Amino acid sequence: MTPPPAALLFDLDGTLVDSAPDLCDSLNHVLASLGLGPIAEAAVRNMVGQGVMKLLERGLGAHGLGAAAVPLQPLFDAFLARYGQHIADRSRPWPGVVETLEALAAAGHPMAICTNKLEGLSLSLLRALDLARFFPVVLGGDSLPYKKPDGRHLTDALSRLDCPPGTPAVMVGDSAADRDAAANAGVPVVLVSFGYTPVAAADLAPDALIDDFRALPAAIARVLDRAAVGA
Repeated sequence: MTPPPAALLFDLDGTLVDSAPDLCDSLNHVLASLGLGPIAEAAVRNMVGQGVMKLLERGLGAHGLGAAAVPLQPLFDAFLARYGQHIADRSRPWPGVVETLEALAAAGHPMAICTNKLEGLSLSLLRALDLARFFPVVLGGDSLPYKKPDGRHLTDALSRLDCPPGTPAVMVGDSAADRDAAANAGVPVVLVSFGYTPVAAADLAPDALIDDFRALPAAIARVLDRAAVGA
């Protein structure tokens, strides 16, 4: 019997979308309200991950300020207000993302988003970039009592996709949180080399690494073949 098409679980920021420009603009907007200078976009790319609060903490840390030095909740609220209005000013899907998702959807792969970005912001970004049509399930960092690297973030997504037991699955991401969530969920992981991570994706020992999103279908096939052999 031919196995069903693998379920594919995708990180969002850095994996599907180059969202750093708008995240950087909103972070610097908030920092300016404190009289702090801007942080270069190249540096912000290594700060993204684990949600808005962590981004704010890292932004303050870049100015030598600990998280306790400034009340974070007002900054969090200000960031959300600014970012929500400018979520796709400069953010764009990486090259090859749309055509690859279209091919994967046509091949019957059920697909979900597993991100630590807030669910509402994730949906807004996906809709603004016409990517929401690919993902009937979107789980953000506030969708569940847990988030990546907790493997339940991924297994809950599989459940919401109505995947029957034994459905093969692959996580596609760009960071250690994605790698660890996949390991904790017992699924292989493909990492992109062009995403947002302070540790190079190649050094995270993924099951497969791609430098171009259009290489994803072949990478998925490779990791599933290896998983089947090792089962």
